[in-house]
Amino acid sequence: MSNIRHMPEAPTRAQALDAGERIDAHLHDDHQIIYAGSGVVAVSTDAGTWFAPGNRAIWIPAGTVHAHRAYGNLHLHFVGLPADDNPLGLDVPTVLTVGPLLRELIRAYTLAPHDTGAERRRLLAVLRDQLRASPQQPVQLPTPTDARLAAVCAALHADPADSRTLAALGTANGVGQRTLSRLFRSELGMTFPQWRTQLRLYHALRMLADDIPVTTVAHRCGWSSASAFIDVFRRAFGYTPGTHNRHP
Repeated sequence: MSNIRHMPEAPTRAQALDAGERIDAHLHDDHQIIYAGSGVVAVSTDAGTWFAPGNRAIWIPAGTVHAHRAYGNLHLHFVGLPADDNPLGLDVPTVLTVGPLLRELIRAYTLAPHDTGAERRRLLAVLRDQLRASPQQPVQLPTPTDARLAAVCAALHADPADSRTLAALGTANGVGQRTLSRLFRSELGMTFPQWRTQLRLYHALRMLADDIPVTTVAHRCGWSSASAFIDVFRRAFGYTPGTHNRHP
């Protein structure tokens, strides 16, 4: 990432972004929690892209260079925490499940970011407790560095419905299936089928945020049927894609 802005303090605030709007690459000396009250937020770093609908939040550790992009009309909530206040003990970006209580705590805490009263301090204490109890979710697309793997990943990004096997993709890019399989595990930390499912879910969230019908999304993202897509989506996010823009 180039032209990186250094913003020492991670802000606590609510901010609306229009579909397609971006916040360019920057870093904070503080930790930050990013929650999308509506729409879908994608947070990109050199290591990959993390994406979150309305029942997920993204933890960004202090010093991490990151950029945001909005899909759908996005209402973001940012919570900044000092670098010495890490209730999660995490030093890498991580997606967290946001239950109803944590969601309302984040919303309430970002309404009056300059309030320093005792009630607000108690609110933050409960918010931190809820963060510790939030399950981590593998909602990420790691960025490959090997040129051969990057070429395969780029082809599937361009067409997530591409149903070619790993062997066929390898043949098209001049690399063996076993080599590619090893690279997916060593560089991206997942198997090829796992990565392709994450890719398709990422593109599905983007399309749903733009109000594209569920059946169309299923077809464009490579599922054999709408019902198969609905099943995978529900297991990944805890609700059906048809309710995406009404959730939570």
